[in-house]
Amino acid sequence: MQTAISSTEAVRNFSELLNNIKYRGDRYTVIRGGKPAASLVPVEPARIVATLADLRKIMRALPHLDSSDMSFEADVMAAANSQPSMPKALSWE
Repeated sequence: MQTAISSTEAVRNFSELLNNIKYRGDRYTVIRGGKPAASLVPVEPARIVATLADLRKIMRALPHLDSSDMSFEADVMAAANSQPSMPKALSWE
């Protein structure tokens, strides 16, 4: 998002502007004397943040096991079931 701001506003809110640029990918055009004087833009594109709501889409996109992969599933389940159990109480509590 490109937003025009005055140079005075940029000075007063510089830290907030940098956070918006870094974490949200915002872009600013600094106006001085009624004309564009500078642009404040991210050095690299903002990272896309995945949320828990996106997890279902991600899981659906993963490949699924078919009938020829059942031995792999059995190996994974056997490894998971052979893990030691968690202690009921931690000694430092």
